[in-house]
Amino acid sequence: MQTQNPLLDEVAKLTQAALGIAQSAGEEARSAFRAQADRWASDLDLVRRDEFDALKAELAALRARLDALETGGSKG
Repeated sequence: MQTQNPLLDEVAKLTQAALGIAQSAGEEARSAFRAQADRWASDLDLVRRDEFDALKAELAALRARLDALETGGSKG
């Protein structure tokens, strides 16, 4: 964008540069926050949802098997 006034041209360039810097800073902040969140999750020794669901299903199957063995054992 060019105008007849060089001062306005400079203001427009500075504004555009400032917006680019602000966008880069926002992306950098997001990246740093994600990295910190990953470190916290690692320090807390958290498990992923799919691992939790798999263990939950395995535990339910083992409980059903144990109930079946206990029920079958008292009949015999």
